[in-house]
Amino acid sequence: MFPINLLTTLLLALSVVANPLLVKRSPVTLPISRRVNITSVNSLLKHDQVRAQTLLAGALTTVENLLHEADAVSEQLENQAVSYVASVGIGSPATTYELLLDTGSSNTWIGANKAYTQTQTSSKTPNSFAVSYGSGSCSGDEYTDQLTIVPGFTVDKQLLGVASQAQGFKDVDGILGLGPVGLTLGSLSPATGDTVPTVTDNLFSQGLIPTNAIGISFEPTNSEKEFNGAINWGSIDTSKFTGDLTYIPITTVSPASHYWGIDQAITYGESTPILDTAAGIVDTGTTLILVATDAFNKYKDAVGAVLDQQTGLLTINPAQYASLQSLYFKAGGNSFELTPNAQIWPRALNNDIGGTSDKIYLVIADLGAKSGSGFDFINGYAFLERFYSVFDTTNKRVGLATTPFTQATSN
Repeated sequence: MFPINLLTTLLLALSVVANPLLVKRSPVTLPISRRVNITSVNSLLKHDQVRAQTLLAGALTTVENLLHEADAVSEQLENQAVSYVASVGIGSPATTYELLLDTGSSNTWIGANKAYTQTQTSSKTPNSFAVSYGSGSCSGDEYTDQLTIVPGFTVDKQLLGVASQAQGFKDVDGILGLGPVGLTLGSLSPATGDTVPTVTDNLFSQGLIPTNAIGISFEPTNSEKEFNGAINWGSIDTSKFTGDLTYIPITTVSPASHYWGIDQAITYGESTPILDTAAGIVDTGTTLILVATDAFNKYKDAVGAVLDQQTGLLTINPAQYASLQSLYFKAGGNSFELTPNAQIWPRALNNDIGGTSDKIYLVIADLGAKSGSGFDFINGYAFLERFYSVFDTTNKRVGLATTPFTQATSN
């Protein structure tokens, strides 16, 4: 017979294996800030559409092919629009870098603005790296180094790119890749056929977090620069959401299956179909909510919106806004309501996107491809700021839950 204390320990261990997100407080929380950085008219929409086209085509570009693509995408590389940034330390003693948070890619790299400071923990590998994001690209050398998320919470021997050239990344130093590790294939030269472990992978393998998962929370904001979110590594934070988490399996439909992809249907109001059940992705690196062209046209007609030439976004008048119905995103056996207020761009930031201060712009936009591609929507930041999200590698699923801001009228 087991001693009582040993039996209790074994039962607790088994419960964590069965439900690895049982820990309700993350051992580490990293603050996130939103930055609005529009460089030209229509740049918000163009940024998201170019990114969508790149993700649909397969996201990553090998070192050899990237060198031949630079001229083709040079016009698009200046269209960085809205970014979600966190500060991390690299090296010992650590140098702080401002990194974009991206669940649609998985390589972590620095060097876009601040040069890499080598320390006693820096070690160069024989590899080169290159990644293309559609709205930006980078290439350079690969190193291993310490990466400090918050003081006292450090990942050892993290593989990271050190860019000798980077385009499309203004006022940030690189990217913290939070996507599935498979997206790193093809990013190294000479090609090894191996993936590059992500920061989350290494946190888990080094025993720093109990499960290979992250939870992300945002709050709607009307400010250009504000700390309005956080990443919880290794567990969920029950204080950030209301009700229960709904877990949605990663879709089996390609190419969405290579990302944080789910199957989802969308209706306008309770009964007007916008998009039948289809595969798409949940993505912090996209600002708007993009849907396939035919679904976009259905939404446009249902709302009575018109296309604004200044921004490329849909716009409605005050009377139409007063009668605007909720959108319902149906996934994982549950329905997630995107209220009328959540469907509009924050009016205080209209000028920041090249718009007019008194107009009402919608955040539902055209993906640029018809449905049936296996990549029919992107639930971007405009969706995620209303819901708590979990990206769970251990169980191959995405979690969503309502928050105190799901019904907010801050826009």
